[in-house]
Amino acid sequence: MKLTFIIDPIAKLDPTHDTSVALMAAADRLGHQVWITQAEKLSVVEGRAWGFLQPVKLVPVQLQDGRWVAQEDWYQLGDVEFKPLEEMDAVFMRTDPPVDVPYLYTTYILDCIDPTKTLVLNSPSGLRAANEKMFALQFAEWMTETIVSRDKAVIRQFVETHGAAVLKPLGGKGGEGILFLTPDDRNFNSLIEVSTRQDREPLMIQKFLTAAKDGDKRIILLDGKPLGAVNRIPTGKEFRGNMAVGGRSAQVDITDREYQMCAAIAPKLQAAGLYFVGIDVIGGYLTEVNVTSPTGIREIDRLNNVNLGQQVIEWLESRQ
Repeated sequence: MKLTFIIDPIAKLDPTHDTSVALMAAADRLGHQVWITQAEKLSVVEGRAWGFLQPVKLVPVQLQDGRWVAQEDWYQLGDVEFKPLEEMDAVFMRTDPPVDVPYLYTTYILDCIDPTKTLVLNSPSGLRAANEKMFALQFAEWMTETIVSRDKAVIRQFVETHGAAVLKPLGGKGGEGILFLTPDDRNFNSLIEVSTRQDREPLMIQKFLTAAKDGDKRIILLDGKPLGAVNRIPTGKEFRGNMAVGGRSAQVDITDREYQMCAAIAPKLQAAGLYFVGIDVIGGYLTEVNVTSPTGIREIDRLNNVNLGQQVIEWLESRQ
């Protein structure tokens, strides 16, 4: 197969942590052609999506003393070619959030790929439709108490009702901008004003789950089916478990309730073309559905002696 990955600059990626690198390395190891590009290197010519693509070869990471170790020169790039993306068997859209205007324009470019020739993961229309905070509300029966608002009075009433809450910007990633709120916080109004950008943007506010201290579970789904999970445990005085803010990764099982949750949300994911997804679960409650560039494969592989990247590529092979 020929596979293209739309990623952030490869030199900035951490091969011991990055899921895109894990997927590319698995494809390379299985004998497929792997190409990379960036969103700003895409164009539409005569109604078709084109890109400046570079072939890449990767040196696999090695597990040493329970940690992934990579060579300093862990990738080699070939010559740049301007090619139509529909020459590929699959295109992975793996640019990190935020989902801003340039990101949305990129999805419109990807709409110009013939879906009968090339699979785009995740679907451009699915990426536009599935805000990673708001999309979870389609599965409200699996969530804890949650509101979305920019109104101080509504937010204050919710926080007072539940005693403590977590405030999340709708466009945040990696735990950025998430705040712990209590009704007696002297900075309550200021925090709302800053987070809503002076009432211009709504926020998600969720009841604080005390189970958060035990970890924030990331479950990776492929075509609606769970592949594996990792627990992200807060460290120090931090209440967020995200690895981007220092959370510690730990081995964890997927519970019966979580399998039922995955089965319940799978049809909507599949219908939207959201093939590779990471859901976040705290205390058995769904908190987010991550579709832009979900991560966690390296940690799951390391903790469970598995190779999820290979499973993803083999799934692609089965579709050809």
